[in-house]
Amino acid sequence: MELGLSLEAYLEKYRYKYLALYHALRDAILAGILPGGTRLPATRELARLYEMSRGSAAQSYDMLLAEGYVVTMTGSGTYVAMGISLLEQAHEEHDCEPVLSIWGQRMTEWMLSHGGSFNLGHEQPMEDRELISFIGDRAESAHFPFAEWKSSIHYAAGHPRHQSQLELPSAGNPELRQAIAGHLKFTRGIQADPEHIVIFSGSMQGIMLLSQLLISPGDPVVIENPGYHGIRHAVLSCDGRIVPAQVDSAGLIPERWDSRLLFVTPSRQYPTGAVLSMERRRELLNWANIHKAIIIEDDYDSEFRFGGRPMEPLKALDDTGRVIYIGSFSKTMFPGLRLGYAVLPKMLVKPVVSAKALYEPVSPALLEQRALAHFMARGGYGRHLRRMTRIYKGLHSRLGKLMEAKLSHLFRMNPGDAGLHVYAEWLHGPETYDIFKKACRNRGVEFRDAALYHLSMGTPAACFTFSHLDQDQLESGITRMALAWKDMQNG
Repeated sequence: MELGLSLEAYLEKYRYKYLALYHALRDAILAGILPGGTRLPATRELARLYEMSRGSAAQSYDMLLAEGYVVTMTGSGTYVAMGISLLEQAHEEHDCEPVLSIWGQRMTEWMLSHGGSFNLGHEQPMEDRELISFIGDRAESAHFPFAEWKSSIHYAAGHPRHQSQLELPSAGNPELRQAIAGHLKFTRGIQADPEHIVIFSGSMQGIMLLSQLLISPGDPVVIENPGYHGIRHAVLSCDGRIVPAQVDSAGLIPERWDSRLLFVTPSRQYPTGAVLSMERRRELLNWANIHKAIIIEDDYDSEFRFGGRPMEPLKALDDTGRVIYIGSFSKTMFPGLRLGYAVLPKMLVKPVVSAKALYEPVSPALLEQRALAHFMARGGYGRHLRRMTRIYKGLHSRLGKLMEAKLSHLFRMNPGDAGLHVYAEWLHGPETYDIFKKACRNRGVEFRDAALYHLSMGTPAACFTFSHLDQDQLESGITRMALAWKDMQNG
């Protein structure tokens, strides 16, 4: 059965086909026309149906994926995320207009920049120079040991149990869960029982399913401000009531919240990069014990640390079973591998596995799970992380030096020694910031407006992702930004 969308009205409103398709699909999802679990057409078929390039169709899907409207399953396709149509209801019933309206004002601009070069208003496209984009969220795959990975794939495909896929528990491949437990014990100090680990199709699927299990309509849920927008979507889609928690240079600021659920990124706060102090970690655990609350710890890119002693995760300090630890392989491996996991308290293992079995009676990406277990057991994953950490350390250092030398009058960088992006606060007013972004686009350089992550208007800021760029591109991008500022002064 072919997908039927009234795309003509959207084409009149939006300048580009990929934007029109994105909005048409998004509205259909929110309206319930495309309910959760609906399998969407492949990009090739979508491109044929609506007479656009396959790249444009893929770009629309990427935007929906980034915002949590769809999920992908390796070897299976793209599906509408469960519960997303409740976003409108949550917005209307819980007076979230200040949250969503501010988010919405910035979203169109962010979506445009997220996809690559584009025109804004009547500006002309950059046809004669390479676009330098500081937007991106994944590890650079050029350095990935694909030959070693291919060997692990061959091993997995030839495994005697590969044909008995239906026997694999919904929680995921036992060997992979064992390998993850060993990795966390060695690198993060977490004593994880493999039976308490559940594999997901990316960390966002885990966040969404846990939200559905733990949030009842109207429940107050504490999230960081600024914080990861995917978590915000998950809470709203479950009709939860957002309780913003402020962040400073030492991470989330603990309070006596009247809530039983908290989302936090302690190892490297998203997006500011702040590391939660040990004192505050203990405060959060004490709060959870007093309120009988659950803390969901999203450790999204702690694998890449360039200096300093890493703080113990909340999960490593938790002795009462109040912390859920979420990790992902999406940033450390390559974009096509959508695997994440959660380390659960014992009391939540059975409910989570049972709920996951309703969506996925058979765990997804079976071949990749078995291959990854082999890859980790043979030391390939550890070697890859060490190699990439050295590479990213050089890029991170170079970006910091360039920004200090050429942009210190424009941005104040947040100090950090880990992760794949740099967070920087704008030193001038909001109106000047908007003009500067346009001047940068005229110079062929773009970066992410951090307003996407804020629940209310605050100090303008930007995120500069560097993992996909080389040294020359970093220098070219920062130089163009400095020239863009000069253009403003001369204009």
